Amino acid sequence: MALKGVDTGVRPFKVKFSEEMIVDLKRRLLNTRAPPPPLEGVAFQYGFNSLHLNSWKEYWAQKYNFTEREQFFNQFQQFKTNIQGLDIHFIWVRPETRPGVEVLPLLLLHGWPGSVREFYELIPLLTQKPIHGFVFEVIVPSLPSFGFSDAPVRPGLGGPQTAIVLKNLMERLGHKQFYMQGGDWGAFIAADLATLYPEAVLGFHTNLPTVQHPCAMALTALSGFFPSWLVEPELIDRTNKLQLYWRAGGYFTLQATKPDTISIALSESPLGLLVYILEKFSSGTDPRFAERPDEGLLEKFSRDQLLDNAMTYWLEARTATRVYADAFQERMRRWRLAGKPTPVPIWVLQAKHEILYQTPTAIRFKFPNLLNDTVLHKGGHFFAFEEPEALAEDVFTSVKAFREFHERQKD
Repeated sequence: MALKGVDTGVRPFKVKFSEEMIVDLKRRLLNTRAPPPPLEGVAFQYGFNSLHLNSWKEYWAQKYNFTEREQFFNQFQQFKTNIQGLDIHFIWVRPETRPGVEVLPLLLLHGWPGSVREFYELIPLLTQKPIHGFVFEVIVPSLPSFGFSDAPVRPGLGGPQTAIVLKNLMERLGHKQFYMQGGDWGAFIAADLATLYPEAVLGFHTNLPTVQHPCAMALTALSGFFPSWLVEPELIDRTNKLQLYWRAGGYFTLQATKPDTISIALSESPLGLLVYILEKFSSGTDPRFAERPDEGLLEKFSRDQLLDNAMTYWLEARTATRVYADAFQERMRRWRLAGKPTPVPIWVLQAKHEILYQTPTAIRFKFPNLLNDTVLHKGGHFFAFEEPEALAEDVFTSVKAFREFHERQKD
């Protein structure tokens, strides 16, 4: 139900880098204090190595072409619409209809510290070249509090509530049924959406299976202690991922408890914001990058790609870190969605350096209709950004399987 007096139409939107913002950003970047030096012999084990600050600062302030990057952001049609009192931003790419080619709706969901920018290289692969006789109409929202979407004014917008917002978004765009792909928080929110509205979700592709059913969690923990009992020999090295993640993931506890404290720091200093995000991209892409003096980031990404993503956080003083605190409130646990199975068919992609590995047996406690477990020996946590071609191929294959699954259900 729309709020009285609120415009619920779908309004065009464009990303705008104002001159005032650019001047302020450059001023802040060029007037930073010299950071403390790193410890001798340390690469990125203690976090971002301050010896590498200048190269990023100088590139952002002097070489990042704001005019070109603004045009890059606006290459796809973007819109806003008000849902439950929040203006939600989304990219909406609708392929031209062609004889013999079906167009299927696909909802793409990002997480933190990512953004819609993660999908820019992926979108053309999904919308332009038919595979298996179809292409996708792609909807890519900025999650509430992220990027160009509004932030709520009161607590409680966790995964289930966000799932409801996104389901309403899809309905407003004319899709009562659709497919989904998500990683990071997008995977959690998509799982909640599949649990709350199984009739709406025709299939769910994820590169981060995070089943929190009690039996699945027990099995995942057990695989860390006795991996040879539960996984194939070539996958044993993935069972310690959770331990590696906790060593690198102190930010999780901070953002789940005091998100506004860190948000103030990140909204005040663009350089602080950048290195906070870059360190997560480094460890999430490959934990071995912590041993490298160059943090490994430019092996997988360009400076422009990573700065584009940082710009989505700098342009608006949002509070995306609150997603962690809202997700772990007692009121969220009362929904008990984690332990509730859903009949929605799922297809899982397991990247080499993803932060968590779960076995197909564990995943089936939540998703009994697991159709496939694609195990890759490359890629990390930001898979859409790192390996768009591999992800597009797997998404097309999964949707073909979802359609065949539903045809079998009719028999």
